[in-house]
Amino acid sequence: MARILIVDDSPSQLMGIRRIVEKLGHEALTAEDGAAGVEAAKRELPDLILMDVVMPNLNGFQATRSITRDPATKHIPVVLVTTKDQETDRVWGMRQGAKAYLTKPFSETELAETIGSTIGVGAPDEPEPPSAA
Repeated sequence: MARILIVDDSPSQLMGIRRIVEKLGHEALTAEDGAAGVEAAKRELPDLILMDVVMPNLNGFQATRSITRDPATKHIPVVLVTTKDQETDRVWGMRQGAKAYLTKPFSETELAETIGSTIGVGAPDEPEPPSAA
């Protein structure tokens, strides 16, 4: 089980993503804007951050840059989860340090696959590979 910080200023998006994260068996932490997300990342040191881009106070690009350049949090992978679907947005997000970019709206399967590939865990219904022992 991973601890996943969800940063989104939309209460409905926050609730929807949280529901999926918890259904996948992970612990969900939340923050309502980029500045709160940066603080939560420093305080909670989650295993993964799902970051919206268009938010007040500090947008997701700025928050991602802050998290990925801070020695205390740079090890935490950030996935940008946003309605911004232009290739320039994707490129810019990756330049800020994001490990992946997921465009809204997305399916539960897409989110599960993105989480799994980013933190290196399979979906809960996948059998574990046989041990090499």
